[in-house]
Amino acid sequence: MVRLLGLDPGLRFTGWGLIEADGNRLRHIADGVIPTDAENSVPERLRALHDALATLLAEHQPHEAAIEESYVNRNGTTTLKLGYARGVALLAPALAGIPVTEYAAKSVKLAVVGTGGADKVQVQMMVRRLLPGAVIRRADAADALAVAICHAHHRASRHVIESAGR
Repeated sequence: MVRLLGLDPGLRFTGWGLIEADGNRLRHIADGVIPTDAENSVPERLRALHDALATLLAEHQPHEAAIEESYVNRNGTTTLKLGYARGVALLAPALAGIPVTEYAAKSVKLAVVGTGGADKVQVQMMVRRLLPGAVIRRADAADALAVAICHAHHRASRHVIESAGR
């Protein structure tokens, strides 16, 4: 059994979702959102994000982490701020010695819904179906759980391929 942390980074809100995977069986552990105060400077917000992630990692001790790759926004400033948050979300698990894998948004949607063009409502519906009993209050948390589910599926596929090669 492996504990997987999915992250959906953002400077305003970073979604996180924690699942356990046992083969192809998935179990919801926890999820939530890390907010930062828009009144603070960007460096202060990044530090708050890092500190919250470090606490989350210490509390839940995931074995692996996965993060959604960012897309380029038309607004350069927004894209840059998202990049800052992604950097912190990549760094925090790495500093804790936790391997991090990145997935394109289309790969996440394909793994969870079955089509890379799924919308947020479809993703949320499938996350709830794949993780019965999970009460997901925010779209950011649902997206993070989707990333964790995607990682679980990719891990299981890699394991099957590696076992067949032996």
